[in-house]
Amino acid sequence: MEQPRQNSLLTLPGAIIVAGTIIAIAIIWTQKPIIQNPDANLAAAVPNQAGQLNIATITNEDHILGDPNAPIKIVEYSDASCPFCKMFHPTMKQIIEEYGPEGKVAWVYRHFPLDKPDPQGRVLHPNAGYEAQAMECAAEIGGNEKFWAFTNRLYEVTPAVTAQTPAGLPREEIPKIAQYAGLDVNSFNECLSSGRYKAAVDADYIDGLNAGIQGTPFSVIITPTGTKIPITGAQPYANVKASIDAILSATR
Repeated sequence: MEQPRQNSLLTLPGAIIVAGTIIAIAIIWTQKPIIQNPDANLAAAVPNQAGQLNIATITNEDHILGDPNAPIKIVEYSDASCPFCKMFHPTMKQIIEEYGPEGKVAWVYRHFPLDKPDPQGRVLHPNAGYEAQAMECAAEIGGNEKFWAFTNRLYEVTPAVTAQTPAGLPREEIPKIAQYAGLDVNSFNECLSSGRYKAAVDADYIDGLNAGIQGTPFSVIITPTGTKIPITGAQPYANVKASIDAILSATR
């Protein structure tokens, strides 16, 4: 799980209130299946979590893959430059391939770019916010279908930010992804250069901070009863599947 360096936005009141709780949850759950006891009441199966993940309500403004009315929704806060997000993206694609056609699970994508400077001015993922804005431009031009086509390709080709590739994907490569996804490149470039989606990306990021998110990827399973269950880090497919199956079994 990629963790940002401390930055000034972490002083937001909502983030301070819940950060300690979510860190504790992350430590408990990072190396375990999200639900351990499928026969127990879901709130009991996920101790100390019910009602504490105060993420923004899902609306038609969100980027949703699958049936928006699916009984289970997975809200992911992610960063295309993050190596762990790149590991988790195929897992979520596989989840939707299995559970999406029958309308059981929907995937909600939100931005959490780790591109904010710490007190020393260092930035973990310098292009992450720009990439997130590019996803929003893809949605403006091509709707939900092109948002996901662009996003999937972005995750496929973007080098994770590591010591070997500290800058990640060069910005000049992003229009090529737009072309690959079938977008009008001139319209895409105009949108991206305008910066008009920076506020929307920052709103996702602040929402995540206020929920206590400390790194990426961080996802939240929302059950049919509204219980929120965290997925910390790049959990393997088997763990996420086991959790979904447990929820479906418990709510039949």
